[in-house]
Amino acid sequence: MENERFGVVRDSMQNNQLLQKAELGKSMRKCYSLPGPNFTYGQNSFLKDGGVAEAIGHWRSVEAKARQRKLESDFVALNREAVKSGLVTAAEHQTFRNTHDIWRPVTEGHAKHHGLRLPPGMTYGISTRPSTPIMELMEHRYQQVWLEHQRQATEALRLRSKEKMKLGKAQDTRTTILRRYQPPEEPAPLWQLPHFQKVGPHLDTFGSDKARQRAFSAHQSDAIARRGVRGQGIYNVS
Repeated sequence: MENERFGVVRDSMQNNQLLQKAELGKSMRKCYSLPGPNFTYGQNSFLKDGGVAEAIGHWRSVEAKARQRKLESDFVALNREAVKSGLVTAAEHQTFRNTHDIWRPVTEGHAKHHGLRLPPGMTYGISTRPSTPIMELMEHRYQQVWLEHQRQATEALRLRSKEKMKLGKAQDTRTTILRRYQPPEEPAPLWQLPHFQKVGPHLDTFGSDKARQRAFSAHQSDAIARRGVRGQGIYNVS
């Protein structure tokens, strides 16, 4: 199935991967030289353990060896005994530790118990996961429950929006604001010196007192629905 080659074909071409051509239904050649059929791949085992017969005949056990435990100094007890002896400075405490040894008691076991009491029938590890209900999966039970929850959530949202529309507040107009308005009481006039109380204005832009009263009355009635401290802003309609 190999394509036809032109020219001289040398044996060294079989060792060059770039000169190899793809064959139909086969992977590309890697051009590696492999050992003969008598070659054994892997690592030779020189251990003579007797094979299966020796393994069945006896049980090889390992003898337990005592583990050396390193003793630790009890510095709390050393400090207490040093203070009882009348030593207070750091140098005296160091000398006392060099000449006296108080070892901490050896605790049995690998872990130290700090007052934690476990029940006698306690099982360590993670509890077994319950089996999956196959019938509920085949009946699409989880899909039906999810759809029912979505319907309930949509219905609850619709009822809340409906109640919000019922409890909505009507928008105020200028007429409603004027109806609720209560004119404030006029505060007491500020105190003035007597010779300033009878001084009249230097400028009068109204033609008569009647025109002035009409202008101030109109401004006062219109200032109720306007914004600002003096009621001269835009209409206060919310």
